[in-house]
Amino acid sequence: MSFPNVWHHRKVANTSAKPCEVCFKPSTSVLVTPENKDFFYVCPGHLKDIGFCSPIVDQEAVAAKKKKEMEDELDKVKKEYEERQRKKQEKEKAKKSDEKEKGEGEEKGKGKDKEENEQDPKKPEKKDETAPDSKDNADDKAPPKAEEEPRVFALQRTFYQQRLDRKRQAEMAKRNRERLSNPNFFPSVPKDLP
Repeated sequence: MSFPNVWHHRKVANTSAKPCEVCFKPSTSVLVTPENKDFFYVCPGHLKDIGFCSPIVDQEAVAAKKKKEMEDELDKVKKEYEERQRKKQEKEKAKKSDEKEKGEGEEKGKGKDKEENEQDPKKPEKKDETAPDSKDNADDKAPPKAEEEPRVFALQRTFYQQRLDRKRQAEMAKRNRERLSNPNFFPSVPKDLP
């Protein structure tokens, strides 16, 4: 009849709000046992109170989450590095081709060389290259995501005992109602004469 002291935090719709077990204010937060044997409404503020309940943190899940974040960050850094290397190689190739064109231009004439310098397509590219870097920096400066609230709790001993007592009383009341509704529960009137 008893159940483990593990409670999962669930949210219900605002229209289904019921009074909190502790302060009787309307609440949409519900604590439920894993097998749905018992549940009760509680304010989110009480979930943060260590005198009422304490969160159960799954260390393996936290470690796995940290590992995934580190891998994502590593992939991001690798991509940035590869992109920079690729741009660097493109610049070197462009420089070499410019030098070749310059050498050929000097042979053909100085007039064409001046026109090419005036209409150099590389100048706008440099402005474009700095723009993505500033976007990446803006993402890095963004505040980190707020940590998720714990979803699993363990009630303190007194509150857990109150829940067990209330559950026992409800089961006893149900049993008594069933007994009273059964006509065989009461003794029958004696039929023999004394």
